[in-house]
Amino acid sequence: MPLPPRSLPVSVIMITKNEAPRLERTLRAVQWAQEIIVVDSGSSDGTQTIARQWATLVVETDWPGFGIQKNRALSYATCPWVLSIDADEHVTEELSQEIAQFLKSAPAFAACTLPRLSSYCGREIKHAGWWPDPVCRFFRRGKADFSEDRVHEKLLFSGPTHAFQGLLRHESFQDLHQVLQKVDHYSTEGALKMLAAGKTASLGSAIGHGMWSFFRTYFLQRGFLDGREGFILAVSNAEGTYYRYLKLIYLHAKSKPR
Repeated sequence: MPLPPRSLPVSVIMITKNEAPRLERTLRAVQWAQEIIVVDSGSSDGTQTIARQWATLVVETDWPGFGIQKNRALSYATCPWVLSIDADEHVTEELSQEIAQFLKSAPAFAACTLPRLSSYCGREIKHAGWWPDPVCRFFRRGKADFSEDRVHEKLLFSGPTHAFQGLLRHESFQDLHQVLQKVDHYSTEGALKMLAAGKTASLGSAIGHGMWSFFRTYFLQRGFLDGREGFILAVSNAEGTYYRYLKLIYLHAKSKPR
């Protein structure tokens, strides 16, 4: 039985850009939250319009990177608990009910992990380092915030954690067009992060890290057990790593005085 709207003392926070095709389903699944905050960075596909239909607050701003943007969204939260999700993630009914029961018990935990099951081009991935994938996304407001990394940000907190059992479903890549878009975006963000950290790269390191990424994903993490999509995923991981190092080479070249 679905939970009543706005019944749980939870702030759902989300950052978006051009997520119109799947945003409504994601927001519909968390209508039990007392507030839903969407921070958008220049969408051009109607994302903001959909968000205003289902969220309690929509903020439009620039794009500073994942960590800073999530902290911006967190700054608008007012409820005692916060759930951070992405537009391509979907809170299942089982997880919703589990969260409701958890909050009734006056929990003393600082944060909770959610078991995330991801799909890649229509196939659920059970290997390749994607499962099990416990992500820490549910936490006490004021007890945690996000690292300011441009990409692969982390939730920073101290204290005991609780592990939920209900699934958070993740449609990470719906098709190969989206795979290529995200490889480009994440490799750029990763290169900028490495540049800020003072790291360098060469053509050899780009090739070597790319090959290692494929080997780790496909063989060590048993991506081959996920069939065709497991192989494609390993290749895209390798490409993302390869291009991240190549982009770092050119970022350094641009930063040198002429």
